[in-house]
Amino acid sequence: MTPSTLIATWFGSGLLKPAPGTWGTAAALPFAWLIAQYGGGLALFVAAVLLFPLGCWAASRYDAGAGGHDNSEIVVDEVVGVWLTLCIVPPDILHYALGFVLFRVFDIIKPWPIRWADRRVGGGFGVMIDDVIAGLFAAASLYGIGYVVQTLTDGGSL
Repeated sequence: MTPSTLIATWFGSGLLKPAPGTWGTAAALPFAWLIAQYGGGLALFVAAVLLFPLGCWAASRYDAGAGGHDNSEIVVDEVVGVWLTLCIVPPDILHYALGFVLFRVFDIIKPWPIRWADRRVGGGFGVMIDDVIAGLFAAASLYGIGYVVQTLTDGGSL
């Protein structure tokens, strides 16, 4: 396996069927936990930012070799997206499980502008950017849920 294929498929997790995007997202979680455990949410954010251009390169190379655009085996975009979701929460099972689900929902449903980016932006950047937006939507939702839960459990009202 070439370095670009290893990165694009996130060490082969994108080759698993069915639902390679879900497998790739799941494969991103242990890395996220390790990075956040030892460096905090900021380190996870920095890791996502650094992986983004590498993912653009790997996705472009993989697509060129496989033909087409945004082949389902490419899951490095899911890795960056879910890391962006998780960088705002503590590295624990509850937050990571909820972040995982929210990210997958936004990545699958693709509300505007995620769907627009998915359809209109080409190349490796296009492969990556819709998942970045999905990750930001999921992070905002996760933050909102946390705010509501904290407000209600502190005896306050919305």
